[in-house]
Amino acid sequence: MMKFAPLLLFVIIFSSCKTQQLYITVLEPAPVTIPSYIKNAGIINRSLPSDNVKKVDAIEKVLSLEGANLDKEGGEASITGLADELRRNNRFTEIKSLTSVDLRAGGLGIFPAPLSWDIVESTCRDNNVDALFALEVFDTDTKISYQARKAGIKTPLGTIPSLEQQADMLTIVKTGWRIYDPAGRNIIDEYAFSEDITFTARGINVVIAAAALIDRKEAVKEVGNKAGQGYALRLLPNELRVTRDYYVKGTDNFKTAKRKAQTGNWDQAGQLWEKETTNPKGKVAGRACYNMAIISEINGDLDLAVKWAQKAYEDYKNRLALRYIDILNYRKTSNRILKDQEQK
Repeated sequence: MMKFAPLLLFVIIFSSCKTQQLYITVLEPAPVTIPSYIKNAGIINRSLPSDNVKKVDAIEKVLSLEGANLDKEGGEASITGLADELRRNNRFTEIKSLTSVDLRAGGLGIFPAPLSWDIVESTCRDNNVDALFALEVFDTDTKISYQARKAGIKTPLGTIPSLEQQADMLTIVKTGWRIYDPAGRNIIDEYAFSEDITFTARGINVVIAAAALIDRKEAVKEVGNKAGQGYALRLLPNELRVTRDYYVKGTDNFKTAKRKAQTGNWDQAGQLWEKETTNPKGKVAGRACYNMAIISEINGDLDLAVKWAQKAYEDYKNRLALRYIDILNYRKTSNRILKDQEQK
């Protein structure tokens, strides 16, 4: 009997009368795989408005009450967040923020046309990097609404009823990224992200209430920084908490194994389930085979888990086992991808 893997986190939760659930932590492959030959990366900012869109962009800023340089500073914070997170990941040898490279093309909140490969190749060559991470979009879209609220003004003679204006502002922060690989002439990834920020301010009139909303630059910069960090995490495997059902009823051994599992004694619980895999009652044997698949996954042996699940379904028609086989095969595929990503 294999020993329970101590690094696999789990928590038992209640389910039905015949089964319980447990949470386990599994590792999913990174959404984006970077080729092994990419060791040095440069980060550029294309989100700033180019000359031919500056007038349109300026009008949009006035209409939406955006402060000066809000998108510019928010974009810079996003690049800082990406660079800091990538430097914490030993996947890369060097991360360079290419602040002197002017390839801006944005300003209207939409993805611009991709850079030509001649420009990508020359930029990488001039800066001694193997790939470009490009902030293609950083845009704040703002909507504001007003409403009158009852208020009171304190005076020496008491509180006098009055009205005050409340201004509510919804700011949508949009970011968009591309990763350019000049060696393969391939855009490795293109990803957009948005987050909402809500601001509320009050004043004796609409002008004062609205003026209080303008000073929100730090909040936008914080969201931009987190967006950059979040994008960097697309290059890293993700830990997910998932649930698994296992049987707790069928024989006295199942009842005892349930109590052992609740105290974390999975080895002995597995030994009891294994005894029931030869039970003359098909339903009981099927449940035991299924539970053996569960503990095999906990122990990290996915091949053995598949064999037990197949036996539970093929020999004993256990319905939970059929879906579980698909889950296990998906995990096996994910583990192969993880292994490839680690090698890269």
